[in-house]
Amino acid sequence: MQKLFLTFFYSGLFPKAPGTAGTILGALVGWAILKLLPISTLFLLTILISVVSIGVINIYEAATNSHDNSQIVIDEVVGVWLAICICADFLAPTGSQVGMVQILICVVFFRLFDILKPSIIGRIDRDVKGGLGVVGDDLVAGFFAGIVSAALWNLIRQFETVQNYNF
Repeated sequence: MQKLFLTFFYSGLFPKAPGTAGTILGALVGWAILKLLPISTLFLLTILISVVSIGVINIYEAATNSHDNSQIVIDEVVGVWLAICICADFLAPTGSQVGMVQILICVVFFRLFDILKPSIIGRIDRDVKGGLGVVGDDLVAGFFAGIVSAALWNLIRQFETVQNYNF
């Protein structure tokens, strides 16, 4: 059960780029949740699974004497869910639903921040030990990815508005 959870339904066992595989599956599950339930549900699930993940990862790391095993992708899942929540919340006042384009933008920016680990994301990854470090850097990457995704989507919408004017 622990392996199923930490690898997010075994997507972390993907032979190439398990973090990307976990992110993509997590994004698809997040999108499906948003199709059925409000943004608040995905946000609360993100918090709940983040807290549970920290404890489960601590237990796993103590048992295996390892840190941030590449097969553990539940941290990518909560990170991309946070990005999606931020982007979805930005769209909510307009009455728009989150579509696959927004999901893709969130996935791309989340993976960029997660792989490159700029600024505080890298410091958390390096300096914070245990499950909090494993999950923490992905939550911060998701936070920044959500903001950048929402800003980019706003620019795209503004550009479309300008293009619709007849001069």
